Amino acid sequence: MPESRGSGAPAAARQEQGGKSMMQTIVQGIAIFMATQFVVNQFFGSKSSSGGGGVAAPKASMNFDERADTTALTNYSAIPYNIAPIWPDDSVIDLQVYVLPQPELPPLSSVPKDVLVVDEKEFKMGNFSENREIHTNIAIPDEVQHNGTLWAHFLVGLTGSELDPTAADYDPAKATHFKRPLNHYLPKKKVRKLKNLLDKSDDPEPEPEEPQGIQIGSFYHPNFTVAVVPGTGVQNWRQLHPAMRKNIVLEPTGARDASGMNGWYYPVIFLNTFWQLRSHMTELNDTVKEVPLNIGLYNLAGWKYSILASVDDGMKQTQQQAGQGGPMAGSGDGSEFEKLKEVLLDTNAYLLGTTFAVSILHMVFEGLAFKNDISHWRKKKDNVGTSVRTILANVFMQTVIFLYLVDNSDGTSWMILASQGFGIVLEAWKITKMVNVRLREPGPDSRFKFLPYVVVFEDKHKLTKKEKQTQEYDQIAFRYLYIIAVPLLLAYAAYSLVYEPHKSWYSFVIETLVGSVYAYGFLMMVPSLYINYRLKSVAHMPSRTLFYKFLNTFIDDLFAFTIRMPFLHRLATLRDDVIFFVWLYQKWAYKVDYTRVNEFGQGGDETDEDEEEDEGETKDGGSTSDKKALNGQDTKQLKPTVPVASASGAETKTRATKRK
Repeated sequence: MPESRGSGAPAAARQEQGGKSMMQTIVQGIAIFMATQFVVNQFFGSKSSSGGGGVAAPKASMNFDERADTTALTNYSAIPYNIAPIWPDDSVIDLQVYVLPQPELPPLSSVPKDVLVVDEKEFKMGNFSENREIHTNIAIPDEVQHNGTLWAHFLVGLTGSELDPTAADYDPAKATHFKRPLNHYLPKKKVRKLKNLLDKSDDPEPEPEEPQGIQIGSFYHPNFTVAVVPGTGVQNWRQLHPAMRKNIVLEPTGARDASGMNGWYYPVIFLNTFWQLRSHMTELNDTVKEVPLNIGLYNLAGWKYSILASVDDGMKQTQQQAGQGGPMAGSGDGSEFEKLKEVLLDTNAYLLGTTFAVSILHMVFEGLAFKNDISHWRKKKDNVGTSVRTILANVFMQTVIFLYLVDNSDGTSWMILASQGFGIVLEAWKITKMVNVRLREPGPDSRFKFLPYVVVFEDKHKLTKKEKQTQEYDQIAFRYLYIIAVPLLLAYAAYSLVYEPHKSWYSFVIETLVGSVYAYGFLMMVPSLYINYRLKSVAHMPSRTLFYKFLNTFIDDLFAFTIRMPFLHRLATLRDDVIFFVWLYQKWAYKVDYTRVNEFGQGGDETDEDEEEDEGETKDGGSTSDKKALNGQDTKQLKPTVPVASASGAETKTRATKRK
């Protein structure tokens, strides 16, 4: 249309001006920020990175050997402001680990030798090429089998120093000790009780009562990494992140420097549990007598430690919140983050990067498909080439999937449920764009005459010839589709009922329907392809929406070969590709015909058949061609050669014939 093409230049100019103004705003904002920072630094001075609570770092020596006498200090602070490493960053240390059910470490002379699981000598701090591995087995005491805590007691000291805290020659300046739990208290996953619905045993086993509320269990992972973090430097104790503070052990005697406000801390030893997956954990109970223990000892860079400690602490807080009955962000049990860690562990780095890139593309294409789908249906003015039964079937199938997700809601993200529910609303809105949905009393010949009201679909306008053809072809396509789909559904339902266990009859119906949808839901696109074939046109199809959706299909194919899944499910992801290639062939075979409607339902030049069909239906005896001739003209300037009142039917018919 010339008007829309002509208005493109001003719109583009306005868009360009808007882009320039946006860039100017960003540049101005950056300039104002930098100028403000410069003024603040000039007049007020820059902040000290090591100051705590507005107090600058003291100029006193932070060397532990030059510590002050605490009894002579007049401004002694029980809580230090800044803390410094008590040993040099290149120190050589000894490390011992004892595994006990008691939180307090008894004298080492009374401890059995088999509880000493790590005894490493002369480990060089800061040597990132030094990695040591320890593999052993540990016995699970009775206390731990009954929800007790399994403690790992770490004894760390400079090489050659006494590590036993109860020994007479133990020196806190050369050795330290701390403890860390080895087991995790996590909410138990609800076990779905499944049974064969056809099993009619005479002596059914009594089902135990299901406990109410969230059940907490003790879980153990066999792999741990003990990371020594060198080069941590002076830290602001009062402003330190809680995740970092948990791994810092302060000097126990309360020593301070000459300022009386700063203290010291031992080397940071981080028990890394970040990569422990829930799926690899074992629940500790009466049946578990012995478990393996694999420990890796190495040096870890400070920036890596900061990231791992922060994320791991956040996950533990989330698990603790879930254990207390609180909600978890974005999911029912944190399975999304667990899946992410599993992908990071089991996937090649290049393949992982490719997966990340195509995931971004998947979200972009999904948004574009959604936008163009709504735009297409908002502007659509007729029902040519559109299968109403396909849309109704889509509503049904998406409702089945939604009910299935609700029935298996444990571990299902609320975002998935929300997006599925919105998809149902969108498909239902498409129905209202095609037909009028009304409540009517059933007729005398209706099969539902026992109901007071039934839902009926009424046409929004008198159908044209092509819309009637579309309805006819839609009925034919679904007739053949029923012949194929119904036997497959019945066969799958019979197989599932006989050989597969289910929670209830309701779950059996939902799982059977959703299995059928996942298995051959792509058949719902077949009626549209058949209508395209009979109309010899694809102009009525939302081309952009289909293109974006099929691009997402290919991305799903890529995921099918990068993520572990059953072979049959992997083949099922390739089913929509067949529909896409058939649609591409139809788009190539049926060239654009401007006498048909375009993708927005806007018609071109009507054919003679449509003119004859619509002729005589306009008011006051006027024909459709007469009204087309008046479009775009000023009726005040028209000078009819024959008065309208004296024009006979024969003359009107003659003029209409001449125009044809």
